[in-house]
Amino acid sequence: MLGWFQALMPKEDRFFDLFNRHGQTLILGAQALRDALAGGDAIPEACGRVMRYEMQADDITKEVMQAVRRTFITPFDRSDITSLISSMDDAIDQMRQTAKAIGLYEIRTFEPLMQELGDIIVKSASVTAEVVKLLGTMKKETVRLQTLTEEIRQLEERSDELHDLGLKALLQRFGPTDPMGFIIGQVVYEHLEKVVDRFEDVANRVNDIVIEHV
Repeated sequence: MLGWFQALMPKEDRFFDLFNRHGQTLILGAQALRDALAGGDAIPEACGRVMRYEMQADDITKEVMQAVRRTFITPFDRSDITSLISSMDDAIDQMRQTAKAIGLYEIRTFEPLMQELGDIIVKSASVTAEVVKLLGTMKKETVRLQTLTEEIRQLEERSDELHDLGLKALLQRFGPTDPMGFIIGQVVYEHLEKVVDRFEDVANRVNDIVIEHV
């Protein structure tokens, strides 16, 4: 009886608008991070953009959390909503941590594999934004959602490979002669790989929602 009543009641569709807005900040933050990885004098400006987009994402996340508390009927379980937006926010938070590390160590040049990881981060952000855009019609888009979340997992696997290849190259380049150079490079690789890990977390949350509600 309750399920029938809920089906007749209007749902709060602005959650999907907020997810989409956050998805766009993920893309913008990822593009700014990739710009930073290009190196040179533009790094501080690019890192500053990452910080600004992260703050915008925080505001959207807070708006979602407030809406969860104030909305009588939500499009899907409240715990799923908060888990999803939190995992999305974790992704751009990790971008901010990466940008902070770049500034802290005053890095001005980046390895080609680091730049390739930057490309993977942009791709992961773009796919994630497409995924959350489909949540409003998930019953019709189940197959597409499964395809996209699998693509994110494949991107994460590739990021793991690049991380390992990058550490090996750093060891060969710096070896025992420049341990600090190795440590700084290792920090950058680990931060970049963690960004893609966070996108995989989003994909996992979406899969859980789809399984539960379709």
